[in-house]
Amino acid sequence: MRRRQQPPLPKRHGLDPARLRLPDEGDWATIRDHLVERLPRVPAARIDELLREGGIVDLDGPIGLDTAYVPGGAVWFHRDLPEETEVPFEIGIVHRDDDILIADKPHFLSTIPRGQHILQTALVRLRNDLDLPDLIPAHRLDRVTAGLVLFVVNPARRGAYQTMFHKRLVHKEYEAIARFDPELELPRVIRSRIIKEKQVLQAFEVPGEPNAETRLELLEHRDGLGRYRLRPRTGRTHQLRLHMNGLGIPILGDDFYPELTDKPVDDYTRPLQLLASALEFPDPITREMRRFETERTLQAWDDYEGWTGRQP
Repeated sequence: MRRRQQPPLPKRHGLDPARLRLPDEGDWATIRDHLVERLPRVPAARIDELLREGGIVDLDGPIGLDTAYVPGGAVWFHRDLPEETEVPFEIGIVHRDDDILIADKPHFLSTIPRGQHILQTALVRLRNDLDLPDLIPAHRLDRVTAGLVLFVVNPARRGAYQTMFHKRLVHKEYEAIARFDPELELPRVIRSRIIKEKQVLQAFEVPGEPNAETRLELLEHRDGLGRYRLRPRTGRTHQLRLHMNGLGIPILGDDFYPELTDKPVDDYTRPLQLLASALEFPDPITREMRRFETERTLQAWDDYEGWTGRQP
């Protein structure tokens, strides 16, 4: 297997530098000319500044404003970070050993850097706070979903733990709070076909051969609310949210289903009441069965009036 090329720039804020391969064909006189055309969202003045500061390098070191274009070469640099609002919630640590770390992620914190969320992500926070520069997630949770995420500490074990998720050897359990419907027959298994198109925020259930399966059961109910356990067999985008919505009991706090609502990214009220509550799997290294459970609970069940903002 071909090994990943080691970046010639160190990590910054727990992040590797971006790598750009230079096309084999092109009539640019300098690398600078190519970057100005290649990166239209980055002002030319900023590219010039990075070049003068030695912030853009190739395998031989920093490149200059007049460095000639090299077809098929590569350059590395750190992208400018977006302005982010701090997510004011802590990441819990359920388990840590030499190979893996089980984090208990709060609502509103992305698992990995993406888009406008870079430093305020579970991966970057954990790399920095725990001094684990090689930490990598074996799977992901949506930003608005809280609960357990397995990270791999030992780079030599990444493939083993990530493959475990790809092969569906991990038993996942979730909890959700939604309206209680006494007419709904539970437990039940929900199967449907889910599609998610690029650049479209919502996913959709469509006719056709099912590609998503969830087992749903009611744990308890009170005051018109139900606390549900969900066991997904597959991992389609927004699968649990769609399956609950399809039954007429959308998860409380869902800003996507049944209707897409515009909520500011820094509005931390009324989080989606969905929690990744347990992970169970045969450890690919030790061969023992391992089970981890969240230490979090769902706010709407513990304090519905406080969650809705109603006064007693």
